[in-house]
Amino acid sequence: MLTQDIHELKIFATEIRIGLLESIKSRGFGHVGGSLSIADALAVLYGSVMRVDPKNPQWPERDKLVCSKGHAGPAIYSVLALKGYFPYEELLTLNQPGTNLPSHCDRNKTPGVDMTTGSLGQGTSLAAGMALGDRLKGRDSRTYLIVGDGEINEGQPWEAFMFMATQKMDNLVVFVDWNKKQLDGPVEDISKPFDLKKKFEAFGFHAQQVDGKDIQGILDAVKKTETVKGQPHAIILDSIKGAGVKEVEDTVSNHSMTVGKEVFDRWLNGLREELSALKGEK
Repeated sequence: MLTQDIHELKIFATEIRIGLLESIKSRGFGHVGGSLSIADALAVLYGSVMRVDPKNPQWPERDKLVCSKGHAGPAIYSVLALKGYFPYEELLTLNQPGTNLPSHCDRNKTPGVDMTTGSLGQGTSLAAGMALGDRLKGRDSRTYLIVGDGEINEGQPWEAFMFMATQKMDNLVVFVDWNKKQLDGPVEDISKPFDLKKKFEAFGFHAQQVDGKDIQGILDAVKKTETVKGQPHAIILDSIKGAGVKEVEDTVSNHSMTVGKEVFDRWLNGLREELSALKGEK
């Protein structure tokens, strides 16, 4: 991809971060850390990779995204608003009465959300069914799945991973947001994940590991999945919880945060300055 195109994706990632923080600020609390850590991957998917049509969210031939770590909904909502699935101003209704943007993603409420993901761990099975369904219907669309490193403590995802490999689902790409933290603390302390790349390879996947903030690296990894047939794909995002906002990165308990508007404004001002600098380099 051209350097200029990568630069545009960096701008997009920063805009996603601004949107999700504006959304959470409207409520005063929310899942800041795990939303920020997937912004770069979402910028690559929706800015360069996925075949979607915001004017026709239910287009059968579209590529699909399942965010199994559904509490990262603010990041999903931000990218969908920026793509034009619904007015940007709706981001300020996050988790409010009557909103179309609930705490966890809901396909019956939000245009552009392909699958409802409530209890963590279940999205993996749902993505497997979606990818298999598309293949049975002769579609060449792909399914992209985002899982958290905490939620794959559970057994259900690994059962689904075995199914994906058995069915040779090369139309399915799993992103693991390996941001090293979960609700109760460091992942290493709660249920040691060991080498995720090797684990996925042992389960029959074509697996890669990339820096979760390296847009070029993420894009290259996705492009490589298109050349490997007969296996599902795993891309381990070596990420930082709260990535893109240093103060959040440095906060120990940053899974869900309650902070004052002045703090949100400080974070947003920093990102807006970053966005202006990026746009000034065009």
